[in-house]
Parts: sequence; structure tokens; C-alpha cells
Amino acid sequence: MELQTNVIYCGDCLTKLKDIPNECIDLIYIDPPFSSNRNYVAFWQEQEKRHFEDRFENVQAYIDYMKPRLRELYRVLKPSGSFYYHCDWHASHYIKMLLDSDYLFGYSNFRNEIIWKRAFSHNDPKKYGRLHDTLLFYTKSNKWTWNRIIIPYTQDYIEKYYRYTDKDGKKFLSRSLTAPGGRGPRYEWKGITRNWRVTRENMEELERQGKIFYTKNNIPRLKQYSEDIKGSPLQSIWIDILPVVTWSGEGLGYPTQKPVELLERIITASSNNGDMVLDAFCGCGTTVVAAQRLNRRWIGIDISPTACRVIANRLEKEFYIKGNRDFHILDMPKTVDELRQYPAFEFQNWAINALGGIPSKVKVRDSGIDGKLYPIEDIQKSKKEGMDLFGTIDNYIPIQVKRTDQVGRPDIDNFETAMKRDKRTKGIFVGFSFSRDAEKEVRRIQRDEGLEIECITVDKIIERQLNGRFK
Repeated sequence: MELQTNVIYCGDCLTKLKDIPNECIDLIYIDPPFSSNRNYVAFWQEQEKRHFEDRFENVQAYIDYMKPRLRELYRVLKPSGSFYYHCDWHASHYIKMLLDSDYLFGYSNFRNEIIWKRAFSHNDPKKYGRLHDTLLFYTKSNKWTWNRIIIPYTQDYIEKYYRYTDKDGKKFLSRSLTAPGGRGPRYEWKGITRNWRVTRENMEELERQGKIFYTKNNIPRLKQYSEDIKGSPLQSIWIDILPVVTWSGEGLGYPTQKPVELLERIITASSNNGDMVLDAFCGCGTTVVAAQRLNRRWIGIDISPTACRVIANRLEKEFYIKGNRDFHILDMPKTVDELRQYPAFEFQNWAINALGGIPSKVKVRDSGIDGKLYPIEDIQKSKKEGMDLFGTIDNYIPIQVKRTDQVGRPDIDNFETAMKRDKRTKGIFVGFSFSRDAEKEVRRIQRDEGLEIECITVDKIIERQLNGRFK
């Protein structure tokens, strides 16, 4: 089976991973939904909102959900591949026990628990503020790709530790020349007999170069000059990468969005140019963006059609590449039965975007209007001039969407009220089907009120998409 790369799959990763051949992925990073027992709403591209619902009632349900998906991820990972699981306090300890099991990576292939400081402060009542996420780093074998990352010392660090100054003004710190644990060659040096880190010949050479500093007790120590240092190897606590904040210019409103710098660090350390990177819960696509920046091939998977569209927009805007040419989105919902399975807000987003409209900023108490369809010239103008279509352009057609099996007369009456309030003479109503009473009411409204409501069924939208009439 030939592996297609630079592709975004829309759907459950448990299904999509089965189409990926064995042992073909160099690096896997996942940031699955946490078992958080909370609901939240996130702003999306163009102020669109998406509703996230807690998927798991308890830890065991979360583990049962992840277990088959982790088995598939393990299967597609190369023997030399690396795996990162990003989680927080809700389930990190349970996930580690799962990953340590013999049918997955096993404890012997556990490499690191990485702590990333993801918040500046957190005022948790009657407990210490929760500031960090955990990344569990595993490899599939004892041979894996590793590129050492050096973190430069900060100026504060240099000023604190490089306290000494040579006659020529060069700053240095002193390091011990005594060998730890009694190891190293033993000899006498200027009245001091010890086991040293260097041979006598090397000690003499350091003396000639002026690189030995003597304490008040005449103990020789090595001079390390600040101008010679590059930094220290990256450790397992990461506090130098800021979270995504409003003023960073990176945020898309996704509640658990990770900074690109975080993924660039992981991808740089655990893969090489041209390697294959996979994110099976890619959300707003940070892993995909980082992989594209670093010239890696990539595969992203997400169950949300909205997320897949956001990723595509992000790639096109940042890299000036085109979908269906430079990358592909596959398996977007194509059947009525598939669309029935989507949450209400996700279905609403799909319908409005399929019509070419823009979803409303408000998803709850939206006053009967879920989205607006603008003339193409107004959309182009808004993009060129940086305008917000909502509230600035009055030329639009309101859209209402219902996921119920059948739209009834009360639904049409409510939409009629919303149209009159917004002084609209034409509107679009999307549903799976319309009752006879609803269709009768639509005809009455047009005849008596002069308002035109176009009723569009989901199967009709799918048909028009297949025929290329909706973009």
C-alpha cells in the first residue's frame, strides 16, 4: 500500500489509521482530548465557534477509548521511531501505565517525562496552582533518531555564575578539576595530591594557556569563559516556551492550542529532514504547521470537519500553498448518515460552510440566525480591507440550520420572526427533511408576507457539492 503524505484525514483516527501501512511513521505526537469532565466553547477561524463536549464519564472510559487507538499508533510507528503523548494531570499517570504495558511500548522504551509550563499562574482553590502539562516520550526500540538540542544560557545566568574576571576583562566561572568518586589519574599538583579529571600533561597545558584558577586554599579549578559557551543540553523541564496567548499573534481560539515552537522542538529532536510525522488528534493543526516549516512530510487526522478546514486555511495563509494541489483533505462527510452522527454545532458549521456562508459568532441564543450568506464581492472586499462582515455589511441572506429529523412549522415560524426582526426578505433553512405543515407555512409566508424562505435538505447540499455547485 502506497502511503499518501501531506494529507489531512477527516474522521476517527481508529478508522483512518487502519489505512496506514505498518511501521512507516518516524515520529508520532498526539494531544488527545483529556478526561476533563467539563464543557467549553472555543472561537474558531473568522470568529466561528465550535462546541466541545466532554466525551468521557470516567477514567476507565477514557482508557478504553485510547487503548485501541494507541495499538494502531504503535503498529504504524517505525522501529526507529519516537512517540510523544501530551496530557495533563487528569490522566497522565493512567496513560503511562498503559504505555508501559508489554503490548505497547513497555517500560524499557520509556525515555522521559517532560514537564512543560503551559500557564503563567493558576489560582486553584485550596491547592497548588496547576501550571504544567506532561509529555510522555517513548521509542519503539533501543535505537531511535535523536538530534541534541542546545539551549543558550540567558544573560541572567551568565551574570549570576560567571562572577570572575581575568586581567584582560574576560568573564569566567570556575569548574572543579577534582575527579568524582576517586576516579581519574592520581598525582600531586603544586602541593595538592588528588584524583584529577585530567592527566598531568593536560594539567600542564591548561596551566600554560592560563586556564587554571586557584582558590584561596591553592586548589586548582578550570576557567570556563562566557564567550566560549554555547549553552546546555535540553533538559526535561521546559519553561522557556510560552503558551499561546492573545498577544502572541498565533492564537486561533482553540482552547488547548499548543505553540508552534513546542512542536518544532519535538520534531527537531526526534526526526530528520524529509521524515514522516503523524498527529492523530491534530485539532487546529499545530503539528502539521511545524512539520511543514521543518520540511518534514506529515499526516494529520481529526474527527472534526471544522478543524480540518481550519488546518487547511492555516496552511494556505502561512505557506501560500493550495489544497488539492500541495496537500489534500480526505474523507470529509459525504452522506446523510455520516452527518447525522456529528454534534449539533459541528453539523451547523458544515451546512453553513457548504452553502458558502459564514457561521454566526453566537451559537447559543443566536436569535434564530445561525449564519449569513454574503455576495462574493462583499466577502472579497472584507478580506482585502480587513473588515468584519458581521455588523458592517447589511447585504446578506440569513441561514437557519436544524439537525432534527424533520423541520416543523414552529421552526419556520421562529425563522420568519428572526427574518422580520433583521428586515430580511429572503432566507435559507437547512434540515434533513421538512414536514408538510412546514412547507405549507413557507408558501403562506411568501404569499401573505412577501418573505421568501428557501428550504434546502442535506441530501440536496451533498448532491450539489458532488456536482461542484457549492464550493
